[in-house]
Order: sequence, then C-alpha cells, then structure tokens
Amino acid sequence: MPMTILILGLLLFFGVHSARIVAGPFRDAQVAAHPGRWKGLYALASAAGLGLIIWGWILYRPTAPQLYDPPTWGRHAAMALVLPAFILLAGSNGPVGRIKAAVRNPMLIGIILWSTAHLLANGDLASALLFGAFLAYAIVDLIAVLARREPAPVATKPMADVIMVVAGTALYAVFVLYLHRIFFGVSPMG
Repeated sequence: MPMTILILGLLLFFGVHSARIVAGPFRDAQVAAHPGRWKGLYALASAAGLGLIIWGWILYRPTAPQLYDPPTWGRHAAMALVLPAFILLAGSNGPVGRIKAAVRNPMLIGIILWSTAHLLANGDLASALLFGAFLAYAIVDLIAVLARREPAPVATKPMADVIMVVAGTALYAVFVLYLHRIFFGVSPMG
C-alpha cells in the first residue's frame, strides 16, 4: 500500500507538470480562457501529488527493498551536487543574472543535480522511484524546453547572482545541518 501511495503521488504530480509537454495547445487554451481556474486546479493537484509523494515515501522507505548498493563515494558526491542544486533552485524564479542567463533553466538543472545526488546516496526502491521520477521528468522537460527554442534570458541584474549564491548556500547549510534530519530522519553528514 505505501508503494501505491508513492506511485499515485508521482503520477498526479508529474501528470499535472507534464501538461505543457504532452498537451501544450490544450494547456495554453485553458490558461488563456480560464487563468484563475487553471492555476487553482494546477496548484491543488500539485499539492495533493506532493503530499502523496511525501506520505508514500515516508511510509514505504523503511520496508523498501534494496535495489543496489550505493558507491562508497556516493554520499560525498551527493553533498557536492546538492550545493549547486540549491543555488540554482534558489535563483530559478528570481531576476536574471549571469548564472541564470548561462544555465537558461536553473530549476530543471537543479532538479537533475538534486535527484542524481540522491540516487548516488540511496539504493532502496522508494528512493529509486522518487528520485528516478524527478530525474526522468527534469530531463524530458529540459529537452522539451530546448526544443521550443525560446530566446535565452538576458542578464540584467548583476546582484541576482550574489543573491542566488548566498540564498542557495544558506538554504543548503540549514537543510544539511538541521532540516534533512528533522524531515527525513537521516543526517547527510553521516
């Protein structure tokens, strides 16, 4: 049952997030005709999916079978990959600085780094489902974004990079030192 909850959450969350990829014209028509309703339903479905993901993962992880043994260096690599992931995620919705202009889609690149890091550090089925789904989605969405050939953002706010790095690093430190243990029962520090 816990695995089913996790999978239902992943399907709901990524089903909603994939609307632009698999049904772009329909999504665009709905946004244009009913922007408030679309955003409300999108947010509600996303929140429900995320809630099911978290609940399912917490319930399933203690009993999930081990699929593979993570490499001994996996935890160290994860720590190194998650820092730039947090920096990119921190600045993904902010003003455009040089980092955001160069990366073009910092949220998706951040998710790719974050999920890869966690796959290197965890070998259980619950983690493989969770982080594998995020990795697959981010790669597919990044390919879709690049295929749309949208113009690259232009760096207009030099301080955006400073804010992005400081905010991402601070969030990383708080998460690694405190929140990861509180939320997930495990300290990344070992």
